Amino acid sequence: MIDFLEFLIEPYRTHATWQIVLEIVATLFGIISVYYTYKRDIKLYPTTIISTGIFMFLFFRWGLYGETIIQIYYVSMAIYGWLLWKNELELHQQELQVSWATTKEYRKALLFFVASFLFILMVYYFRPLIENNFNGNYLAQLKIHYTKIDLIDATTTAVFLVGMWMMAKRKIDNWIFWIIGDLIMIPLMIYKGAVITSLQYIVLLVLSIIGLVDWIDTQKTQKNKL
Repeated sequence: MIDFLEFLIEPYRTHATWQIVLEIVATLFGIISVYYTYKRDIKLYPTTIISTGIFMFLFFRWGLYGETIIQIYYVSMAIYGWLLWKNELELHQQELQVSWATTKEYRKALLFFVASFLFILMVYYFRPLIENNFNGNYLAQLKIHYTKIDLIDATTTAVFLVGMWMMAKRKIDNWIFWIIGDLIMIPLMIYKGAVITSLQYIVLLVLSIIGLVDWIDTQKTQKNKL
């Protein structure tokens, strides 16, 4: 037990206090954003961008340049979702409707998953260049060799991005993808030494389950009103 606690604490010995505080703030905003998602409140997007933006900064400071690029990808999707929800609210001036994804949308989601998965692997392929300020001397280190963690990273990123896309479309199914991603991220973040972030995913897992149940009930209520 003592060895496990030491394993959890060790990564933070090299972090400045302000970095730990920022990770806590980013974690809190991440939790708040999922709460707003559950409430179908458009404020989920600015809070997501704040959380992701802080993580982007921290990953860059910690030299995790591949992860930094992934966060930029997340921010882009959050902006897309924000604009989509904003237009819908302005158009209808009423509560946002939710629904299950169609077969056609799942086909699009599959394409999006594959594209995202391959994009992350491409980022990791160029990692030697990215981590060394695109110094041409590192071109010889480029090779198709991925660790298990790289493949897990690419998979979870693709899962979350499909979840974000379905969330932007207000599909109930988005919660299923968040739940799958959270279950993977909890042990993965502990392994990477980001214990505070792993705690975030535990809370997000609980909120995602609550959100799934609530959106299912909401959809049934909306259908009864028609």
